[in-house]
Amino acid sequence: MRPFLALTFNGFREARRNRVTVVVGAFAFGLLVASSLLTNLSISTFDRVLTDVGLGIMSIVLVLLAVFLSSGMLSREIERKTLFLIVSKPISRSQFLIARFAGNMLTLAVLLLAMGVLFFIQIGIYGTLFTEAQFVAIGMLFFELLILSSVGFVMSSFSSQMVSATVTIGAYFAGHLGGDIYEMSRKAEEPFLQLLGKAVYYVLPNLSRLNYRVQATYEIPTPMSELLPSILYAVSYSAVLIVLASFIFSRRDFK
Repeated sequence: MRPFLALTFNGFREARRNRVTVVVGAFAFGLLVASSLLTNLSISTFDRVLTDVGLGIMSIVLVLLAVFLSSGMLSREIERKTLFLIVSKPISRSQFLIARFAGNMLTLAVLLLAMGVLFFIQIGIYGTLFTEAQFVAIGMLFFELLILSSVGFVMSSFSSQMVSATVTIGAYFAGHLGGDIYEMSRKAEEPFLQLLGKAVYYVLPNLSRLNYRVQATYEIPTPMSELLPSILYAVSYSAVLIVLASFIFSRRDFK
């Protein structure tokens, strides 16, 4: 357990020191603060605009950061030959990958928490009320990042950083369009297209069920009976992908 925790926190420190992470984090904080200026465009819906813009910027920046970290972390370890040094010790490749994934998620969780604090400070400054829906939207964003990072790690376990990033970004857009893909497949006349659409819908991650920004904008409460299945879905989907990534990575030939 101690080597696993050491690798996890080492991955967190490396991601924190990475210049791109610092720049993106600072950029996110700047945009989040600047988003308050956009509320001047609306008077009657001041609080809605503030919530929508703040959560939207938070989501976009963290998704980009999750794609960058998950698709490049293993590639950098291989290029710098640090992987061979670590696995020469009594640490398996699977343990190394899972620890790096945990460090990646710790980095995203810290940034999400920091952005969330800044977001609520903004709300407090402008005198609008905190709502439960806002906390739910921020919390569920973490599980969306969990799935995206899992996709990135699966791809980076056997492909290059560019391919991993491209596929992960594609999974993000496809995951939010899964419902539309399913509906279009139902209307298709060809049985093959119907089957293909349903297969794509069930195989790709359904990220739309983790998006609660609309509910936060309009202060719509979400019952726990709806949240728990979504959380369980995200954790289960990510667990399957990480097991798959560990299986592939442990059998990869680095020669």
